[in-house]
Amino acid sequence: MASLVIAEHDNASIKGATLNTVTAAVACGGDVHVLVAGHNASAAAQVAAQIAGVSKVIHVDAEGLAHGLAENVAAQVLAIAGNYTHILFPATASGKNVAPRVAAKLDVAQLSDVTLVVSADTFERPIYAGNAIATVQSKDSVKVLTVRTTGFDAAAATGGSANVESAAATTDSGKSSFKGSEIAKNDRPELTAAKIIVSGGRALGSAEKFAEVITPLADKLGAAMGASRAAVDAGYAPNDWQVGQTGKIVAPQLYVACGISGAIQHLAGMKDSKVIVAINKDPEAPIFSVADYGLEADLFAAVPELVNAL
Repeated sequence: MASLVIAEHDNASIKGATLNTVTAAVACGGDVHVLVAGHNASAAAQVAAQIAGVSKVIHVDAEGLAHGLAENVAAQVLAIAGNYTHILFPATASGKNVAPRVAAKLDVAQLSDVTLVVSADTFERPIYAGNAIATVQSKDSVKVLTVRTTGFDAAAATGGSANVESAAATTDSGKSSFKGSEIAKNDRPELTAAKIIVSGGRALGSAEKFAEVITPLADKLGAAMGASRAAVDAGYAPNDWQVGQTGKIVAPQLYVACGISGAIQHLAGMKDSKVIVAINKDPEAPIFSVADYGLEADLFAAVPELVNAL
C-alpha cells in the first residue's frame, strides 16, 4: 500500500499546503511518494525530498507542466496512478481543479475536504458548512482525496532523505494553454499561511474605513488581512481576502474578527483558528459563540484603542 501526494509548488519551492497533505498521507499508512510535476522544477523536487515522512519523490519535467494546467497534471497523475491506493491533493484551487479529473478518469468517488483519516478506507469531512461531520467509508480500489489543510499539522519540511526519481512526461493535451497571470503584490503574509489574521465585516461601511480601521491593527500585529463575504461583495475588500466557505479556509494562531456578525458561511472558514477574538457591538452576534474572547463594543472606538495599547 502506498500513497501519492500531488505537490503544489512554484517550480522552485514547495508550498505549505503540501506539508499538511503529506501528514494526511502518512496517516493513510504505507509509503508516501510525492509527485513534483513542473518545468525546470528540480529545485522543488529536492525540497520535497527533505520532507519528513516522504520515501520517494517522482520528478516529471515538461514545458506543458510549467503552470500546473489541470489537463496535463491530471494526465501525469493517471500515468502512474496504478501504483497507488491513495492519491491526495491539497484542497486548494489547484488541487480542486485536478482531483475531480483524476477521480472521474479512474471511475472512483472523490472524497473532498478530508479533515481526519480514521483508517485506510474511512475518513471524516465537514458537511453543511461545517455544522456536521460526515464519516465516509470508501470501498474503491483507489481513494482520491482532497485534504483540508487546516485539519492536519504540517509535516516537518526538513529531516527527510527521500530518493528523487525522474519519470517520463505525458504528451501535452493541447486542451488549454497558459496566457498570463496577474499577481497581486502584497507585503503581508499569505492569508492561508498566516499565523495572525485580522478580518473586517460589512459593519465597516466603506473601503476607506476598512483601510483606516483594520490596516493599523494588522500592521501592529504583523497580520494578514481578511474579510467576510458581505464586505467583499460590498467592495470594501478584494476577493482574495475573503474568508469562508466560498472563500479561503484558515486556521491561524490568532483570528481577530472586527464587525463580523458570524454567518455560518464565514464561521466555516475560520472556526478552527486556535484563538478567536471578536469585536462587535451586537451581543447576539453568532461570532461570539465561537470566540475565545469577545468584546461587545463599537469597533470604530475599540480597534483604535487596541492599536494604541499595542
